[in-house]
Amino acid sequence: MQISREQLNPTTVKLTIEVDADLLSGAKLQVLKRLGRDMKLAGFRPGKAPIGMIERHADANLVQSEVMQEAMNAAYGQALDQEKLRPVDQPQVTLNKFVPYTTLAFIAEVVVVGDVTLPDYKKFHLAKKSVKVSEKDIDEVVDNLRMRAAEKKEIARASKDGDEVVIDFKGVDAKTGEPVLGAEGKDYPLVLGSNTFIPGFESNLVGLKAGEEKTFVLEFPKDYGVKALQSRKVSFMVTVKKVSEVVKPKADDAFATKAGPFKTVASLREDIEKQLAAEKEGEAEREYQNELVDKLAEGTKVAIPDVLIEEEVQRAEDDIRRNLAYRGQTWQEYLDEQGQDEATYRKTLREPSEKRVRAGLALTEVAEQEGITVSPEEFKVRMQLLKGQYTDAAMQQELEKPANARSILSAMLTEKTVARLAEYAAAGKAQAKTQK
Repeated sequence: MQISREQLNPTTVKLTIEVDADLLSGAKLQVLKRLGRDMKLAGFRPGKAPIGMIERHADANLVQSEVMQEAMNAAYGQALDQEKLRPVDQPQVTLNKFVPYTTLAFIAEVVVVGDVTLPDYKKFHLAKKSVKVSEKDIDEVVDNLRMRAAEKKEIARASKDGDEVVIDFKGVDAKTGEPVLGAEGKDYPLVLGSNTFIPGFESNLVGLKAGEEKTFVLEFPKDYGVKALQSRKVSFMVTVKKVSEVVKPKADDAFATKAGPFKTVASLREDIEKQLAAEKEGEAEREYQNELVDKLAEGTKVAIPDVLIEEEVQRAEDDIRRNLAYRGQTWQEYLDEQGQDEATYRKTLREPSEKRVRAGLALTEVAEQEGITVSPEEFKVRMQLLKGQYTDAAMQQELEKPANARSILSAMLTEKTVARLAEYAAAGKAQAKTQK
């Protein structure tokens, strides 16, 4: 078989392939065996008739067509292996010549991932963020526990910081008077001074009694999470329906015994410190690994086919749509919040999508260079652990579906590859200290 390769652009390759007679002969044999499995010939069970007899009784045009397709598929696969190409889409095939069972020549244009050039990831030096649990951190958790155990006593006096008010509220654009999406609530419990709402909202409710109303205008922060509301002036109409005094228990030993299996508040605080430390360690580790992957991706040179980026953009959009549906919000409502139409919003997803694709390709290349694999035993253990998290038989079966199994396997390979990067970074850091 003869193969010639032409690079049409960084992500498109043109393969001109001439198939030899041996490959065609093998393809013909495979086709006749396949056709013979369903062919009924006198004196023979299906699939047991001689090849020559199967050929004599088979439709000649069908055999030729099937052999040509079989040979093309086999030759194309061999060409990909020989040229070490990674296709991302089906090829565009043009038949040049076919003489039944002796000659086959065709052209295949295929979109591929370009060559991946990695940075020297073995020399990455990154410091992991140090973790410290402050007394303030512990105090905040204790205060949250006290708030959960607090008694709420409805009162007739005017509200003050620390009180809980139950409100109805509605926000409209200060200029147009049009309702603002998401700026409306009924029977909403709000602790004044908790800074749950935007700056100025809670302070405007201080001094109000149950049954009183108030209208005030606030400007949303410039960096507010919803783009459409950034720096926007909104007029809020609020009705206070109930005011309650929040009486939190003292943070003493008696409180500690109610909060959990603790005899003293000191042991409660010690347990909180351990949990916070574990959480912060986990967060620091995730940030560290993300920084390693970001550094790897930033230093990696690769021509990425546009189809891969568009697929990642679509996945990101699908995830957002699912989350919105779970929250009971429509896609259009979300776009309105962002102040963008669908085409514009998809453009904002492109850059992070390209970054994720680049990172994925870089990690795959590292895994190949390092010979990192996931053994069948490792995969089996992971699947057992995942199944153990679900008591629902349907969910356990869902894990075994090929697409989900591939996703789990891919995630395991990524974990091992990132762990290898972390090993190199740790070794490099230790060596740098020694040299100093």
